[in-house]
Amino acid sequence: MSQETLDRRAAAVIEANKYMTVGTVDADGLPWVTPVYFTPDGHDDFYWASSPDALHSLNIAAAPDVTIAIFDSSVRIGGASAVYFRARAELVPDDELDHCAALYTSRYPELRVYGVKELRPPADLRLYRARATTHWLLVRGGDPDYGTGIDSRRPVWL
Repeated sequence: MSQETLDRRAAAVIEANKYMTVGTVDADGLPWVTPVYFTPDGHDDFYWASSPDALHSLNIAAAPDVTIAIFDSSVRIGGASAVYFRARAELVPDDELDHCAALYTSRYPELRVYGVKELRPPADLRLYRARATTHWLLVRGGDPDYGTGIDSRRPVWL
C-alpha cells in the first residue's frame, strides 16, 4: 500500500466523522479524555467550541500538548477505521476568531452560527484549535493490503 493510499484513507476517516476524542492531562499528570464535535481544516487543524471551565479546557490552558483519536464507534467489531494525532491545542487568537468561527460552523448545517461575541469573555464558550504535529492511521489486522493479523498504526502525511 502506498503512502498516498494511507493518506487518502486517513482523510476519509476525518471527513466521515463528526466527533473526535481529545486527550489531555491535568497538573498532576492524570489523563482526561473528552469527545467534542469538530471541524477540520485540512488534516492539521481541528476546531471545537467548549466552555473554558470544562476540565479539558483547563487542562489545555495548563498543558497544551494533547492527543486526538477520530473513529466511528458504530461499526462492527474489527471493522474500525481511525486516525490518531499528537497536537498542540490553544484558544483561537482574537485576530483569527472571525474567520475560524465561520469555518467551524460551516461544516454543520444543524449547528447555529456562533458570532465572535459568543466566543469571547464573558460568553460561556470559546473556540479551540488543535494543530496536529504527528498523524497515524489505524491499519486493521484483517486489512486486505496491509493486514498482519494484528492492528497497527502507520504514519500519514509525512
